[in-house]
Amino acid sequence: MAEIAPSILAADFANLQRDVEMINSSSAGYIHVDIMDGMFVPNISFGLPVCEAIHKHAQKPLDVHLMIEQPDRYLEAFRNAGASVLTVHYEACPHLHRTIQHIKELGAEPGVALNPHTPVEVLSEIMGDVSLILIMSVNPGFGGQKFIENSYRKIAALDAYRKKFGYNFKIEVDGGVNLNNAPRLVREGVDILVAGSFVFTSPDPVQTITELGNS
Repeated sequence: MAEIAPSILAADFANLQRDVEMINSSSAGYIHVDIMDGMFVPNISFGLPVCEAIHKHAQKPLDVHLMIEQPDRYLEAFRNAGASVLTVHYEACPHLHRTIQHIKELGAEPGVALNPHTPVEVLSEIMGDVSLILIMSVNPGFGGQKFIENSYRKIAALDAYRKKFGYNFKIEVDGGVNLNNAPRLVREGVDILVAGSFVFTSPDPVQTITELGNS
């Protein structure tokens, strides 16, 4: 079984409060909030005001994924906007240890995300310092993409590091998650499944969240 973090990026923005309340009523563990700047990724999603609005109605912790350049500039602002988890990209942080320490000082759980081309080994010196490692199983920037099969190998490698060294970080996966691949992802070691369009285009999103969680 895994915790589910529905990605609000796939919600109906004209009915955002309704969709947040749907997640509140579900078995989801988090609300996943994708922040995109049009620079680190080619898409622009939303920023601080929307994050604050989501937090106002959320009864689940906000899992904020910063797909932005120079994320250190905005860590405190997103923490103040309601982030419980702050995940930055390895590829965007030249001083990753310092960034992780700053997130901890702000009272949030620190996470690090890896793009599909980035091997998990680059995090070997930081694994003991983070609460979460996010494997991007699609190229970040847009929802509804096809799952990249090599993600299974990366997840298994992360889980092996965790078991060998006794680390406590959770493994999260984001991109193309559905009921077909969720069981294997959980078997390989995933703790948190991010699902966007698969949840929000479902005829019964609450039931879909439950079924994913039981994978």
